[in-house]
Amino acid sequence: MEDLLPERFSSLIVCAGAGGLALGLEQAGFDPVLLLDNRSVACETLRLNRPGWNVLEADLLDFDPVDHHEAYDVDLLAAGLPRVKATATVTRKDSDEEIRLLQATIMLMHAVQPRALLVENVPDLVSKPAYEPIRTYIARELEHLGYRHRWLVLNAMDFDVPQDRKQGILVAFKGDHLDGFAAPAPNAVQPVTVGAALGASMAARGWPQAAAWTAQADRVAPTLVGGSWNRGGADLGPTGSKRTWARMGVNGGTVADLVPGPDFRLDPTLGAKGLVPLTVGQAARLQGFPIDWEFAGRKTARYRQVGHASPPPVGHALGLAIRTALNLDE
Repeated sequence: MEDLLPERFSSLIVCAGAGGLALGLEQAGFDPVLLLDNRSVACETLRLNRPGWNVLEADLLDFDPVDHHEAYDVDLLAAGLPRVKATATVTRKDSDEEIRLLQATIMLMHAVQPRALLVENVPDLVSKPAYEPIRTYIARELEHLGYRHRWLVLNAMDFDVPQDRKQGILVAFKGDHLDGFAAPAPNAVQPVTVGAALGASMAARGWPQAAAWTAQADRVAPTLVGGSWNRGGADLGPTGSKRTWARMGVNGGTVADLVPGPDFRLDPTLGAKGLVPLTVGQAARLQGFPIDWEFAGRKTARYRQVGHASPPPVGHALGLAIRTALNLDE
């Protein structure tokens, strides 16, 4: 499809994080004029991988495009927002920060006037009754601005990402371009398993049980969870996820510095000590990042960025679908 759509498009990306959504959109033909995030380590990651990107360390709630004219009239405003909780509504004065960031993204549409909008968040945002006040607010604002919108849910494992990760997606277009938007179709005939994705890396330091582990890890990963930036160390998710990891021979309670060496013994009877922990780089592979994408900071900060990221292959698929819609005649 890329060969049929040679034109490059412009994008403004807010809450860019470690760049998963931005990378996928870049691969689909969207070049960012500005990327915004409020975490210095995430901004460092973006600059480390794309020195030519215009990265601004700032809070979305304080961002005023009047100081960044390059953001006006972009083709796409994209947001990988923190996970919205259903316990707050848009009408409460004490709404959670996640709600306020979603509101800020929608309000940014007033000033930026992009041709299209893409927001990635929790799947429940799309259909669960608890989120109805948020959806109503979004629908009202977008309609007022002359945009038509659509909600959908995608699963990353349908796009060659070895992870069961459902994502709630909002797309909106000016004019009639929504009529030309088709949700990306799954391109994975059979999902990529954890073993297939990580087998080679597990054998990189001569671990003799790597092949046996690869055969055992014969399913997709549960959803990676970045965890809180304010407390705790790096682990792969809640208790239920850790049990799933253990069945694949993985210690989900920690993150390793290195893949196992020749002396490591895989033995579930030893408890967590007998299970192999993943490295940050391996977790990034499970999010669909390319092997050469680097993450700044110490180990826990690097893992937080990976766990909170949007898988690039999903962003790529969405970007291609949005490009197709934008290329249709007015």
